[in-house]
Amino acid sequence: MTYALRTHQLTKGYRGKEVVSGVDMHVRKGEIYGFLGPNGAGKTTVMKMMTNLIKPTSGEIEVLGTRLKANSHEVLKRIGCIIEYPIFYEKLSAKKNLEIYGEYMGYYKQDAISEALELVNLKVADDIPVREFSLGMKQRLGIARAIMTKPELLILDEPVNGLDPIGMQELRDLFYKLSRQYGITLLISSHILGEIEQIADTIGIIRDGRLIEETSMAEIRGNHTQHIELTVSDLAKAAYVLEHELQVNDFQVREEDGFITIYDPSLSQNTIIQAMVRNGVEIGNIHNKNLSLEGYFMQRMEGGKKHA
Repeated sequence: MTYALRTHQLTKGYRGKEVVSGVDMHVRKGEIYGFLGPNGAGKTTVMKMMTNLIKPTSGEIEVLGTRLKANSHEVLKRIGCIIEYPIFYEKLSAKKNLEIYGEYMGYYKQDAISEALELVNLKVADDIPVREFSLGMKQRLGIARAIMTKPELLILDEPVNGLDPIGMQELRDLFYKLSRQYGITLLISSHILGEIEQIADTIGIIRDGRLIEETSMAEIRGNHTQHIELTVSDLAKAAYVLEHELQVNDFQVREEDGFITIYDPSLSQNTIIQAMVRNGVEIGNIHNKNLSLEGYFMQRMEGGKKHA
């Protein structure tokens, strides 16, 4: 399998404390990889190491078949990125900002700037000073700058911040086009899970600096998408009935809101209701549901008890 980007035991520490620990990521060429995690989990730190903005404490990074080193200037030219908030020359126009970036990168292809601005729907604002741009327009300009050199790999840290729903849809379509039509590999971090769910081929979930899961969206949709959710009067007793009477091991108890989620596909609502009634457990609500990426993500993030 050919990877555009992979890491091996990537680690970063500050003042003796590890903020990223032993991360092994595998981003395949041409795919869209969604990088998920709560604030402070280490997403931006990982991305900064991938683009040589900061140096790892230990571990390795391989980008487009080349091991990343301090002097890996040529391979970095094949990457486009937005890390944190994009910065521009505020008094200059969007077009002029991109001209300066092209000169810095040694990229002089004719029409590259107008093509990039058109792709992010900023062509009509190319001569307006950036200081007059909204937050969403600046995000679009950052993406235009990242894609104008036709990179093989795009690393985007929260690229849809500040965009309205129409803007999000436009960029979602753009990312899909870049991946499918142009063969560009995208690594995208985002806290808007619904957006990632619609475009990602693979997701990686990071928590407390550790990559706790790396899996395909196809696998998420195929496994445990159908489940039963119920509220009960006594969580502890209901969990006992599931585990000892119904022999169910794959369920989750959420004490904070009184929910139990059951992932056993062989179990019907009627079987559950009858078992709870026999044991004096009152059921408030019971529903069949489909698991979204958000639900899957929250399973990994929350402190609910997962039995498996």
